[in-house]
Amino acid sequence: MSAEAQRQDRGRDFDGVRIGRPATGALIDAGYRVIGDLPDDLGNLLELHGVGPKAVRLLVEARASG
Repeated sequence: MSAEAQRQDRGRDFDGVRIGRPATGALIDAGYRVIGDLPDDLGNLLELHGVGPKAVRLLVEARASG
């Protein structure tokens, strides 16, 4: 897949966690690539346009189980 195609549709999953396309795009645009890259306080991600409470909850759960 070309870089342009990846920018247009980066999928619903972020590092295997289905958080939705807007949230995945927001995290990638912010420079995050995997869950381990995310800040300690995942609540800070709510400041990113496209990341909502459900996405943060799913990431918290994934981090706790991983």
